[in-house]
Amino acid sequence: MKELKVLGDGANFTAVSTGKFDELGGFELPMGEGVTVNGKVFTGAALKSTGMEMSLQTMAPGQASPFVHAHKKHEELYVVIKGEGEFKVDDSVFPVAEGSLVRVAPAGKRSLRNTGKSDLVVMCIQYMANVFGPDDTPAGDAIIL
Repeated sequence: MKELKVLGDGANFTAVSTGKFDELGGFELPMGEGVTVNGKVFTGAALKSTGMEMSLQTMAPGQASPFVHAHKKHEELYVVIKGEGEFKVDDSVFPVAEGSLVRVAPAGKRSLRNTGKSDLVVMCIQYMANVFGPDDTPAGDAIIL
């Protein structure tokens, strides 16, 4: 089984590498009850993240999410890096491809399927919903060097 490589770590940062995206298939994510998702890796713990979880996943042609799921408190942002597929949220099904961004609210029941002829590579960022406000504007926190 493939593992994340630590590139650097300091007081204000942590850097890791998954390796090349076409090698994501080497990761295995045990889900319990005999279910393992091949080609998926979570990075939050390795990055020492305190406000989000992130995963990278590759899906072979025809492969689909092993289950439909929702969350209690977390939104997810899916970024399609490569390939094409079909995304389902509740009763809506729509095509996605490289460059597609999909935000799903916590209660949205979601799943994804590769409908293409090559691997589908997706990044998913999970974060607490409804916490970003007007006082959090990135420009207001800028430090000019």
